[in-house]
Amino acid sequence: MLIVEVKQGENIERALKRYKNKVRRTKMVQQLRANQHFTKKSVARREEIGKARYIQQLRDQAQD
Repeated sequence: MLIVEVKQGENIERALKRYKNKVRRTKMVQQLRANQHFTKKSVARREEIGKARYIQQLRDQAQD
């Protein structure tokens, strides 16, 4: 569970922004969505390889 302490005199919006950034960094929402249904290891690996290929293509295009 994430805890964000609100400092004395700190604006609530600022504390909320720190909480949202902490959630993004820990990838909590992505884990919750991924755990909604089971994904076979082979399918997950195939998606990972496809993503890596796509990123590599973007990097190759940027170098040209």
